[in-house]
Amino acid sequence: MSVLVGKKAPLFEADAVINGSEFVEKFSLEQYIGKKHVIFFFYPLDFTFVCPTEIIAFQKKMDEFEKRNVAVVGCSVDSKFSHWSWLNTELKDGGIKGVKFPLVSDLSKTISENFDVLAGEYDYNENGEMVFNGDAVAYRGLFLIDIQGTVRHQLVNDLPLGRSIDEALRMVDALQYFEENGEVCPADWHPGEDAMKATQEGVASYLDTHK
Repeated sequence: MSVLVGKKAPLFEADAVINGSEFVEKFSLEQYIGKKHVIFFFYPLDFTFVCPTEIIAFQKKMDEFEKRNVAVVGCSVDSKFSHWSWLNTELKDGGIKGVKFPLVSDLSKTISENFDVLAGEYDYNENGEMVFNGDAVAYRGLFLIDIQGTVRHQLVNDLPLGRSIDEALRMVDALQYFEENGEVCPADWHPGEDAMKATQEGVASYLDTHK
C-alpha cells in the first residue's frame, strides 16, 4: 500500500455524476486546486450495504464540509450509468436519492490503482494471459487533499469496515487550524481545544497543562 501523504494527489479525468443526476465528462480534482480542500473517498460498489450508509452520512454533513470550504467527491469502479441509477433510487429501495456531491466512475480501475486502493492486482497466468487476482473493487480509501493539491491525510479500510464522517471532519479542522495558526494538533484534538507549538518546550508546556 502506497503512502501518498506529502505527495501531489494523482490527477485523472473521468466520467462522473454531479448534483444527483447530471453526467459530466472529464471530471477532475484539478478544478479544486487553489480553491478548496477536498475529501476524495473510494467505496467498493454501488447497490451494496455498507456503502450507502457512508455516502448518505457524508451528504447529511455536507453543510459542515461546505462551511469549511471542502469539496466531497466519491469514487467507485461502477459505470456512470450505475451511479445515476443508484442516485435516482429511493432510500427505502436501497438507493441514495438526495445525494448531491459528485460520484466518479472508475470503470477502468486506473484511478483506484493510482491511489493504490484496488483490492487486488493484475498478473499473468501460466498461459501468458492477463488476469486479475483479488476483488476488482476499491478498498474504503479516504484522502484529504489541501488547496495546493497535496495529500495531507489518508485512511484505508478493508471492505467490511465503514468510516467515521465525524473523524473526516476532525481531520479537516486539524489541518485548517494548523494552516491558519501554525500550531500542531495533539491526540483527539477538536476545535476550541488547546493546540501546541512544534517544539520540545511546546510539547512540555502542553503536557504539563493537561496532566
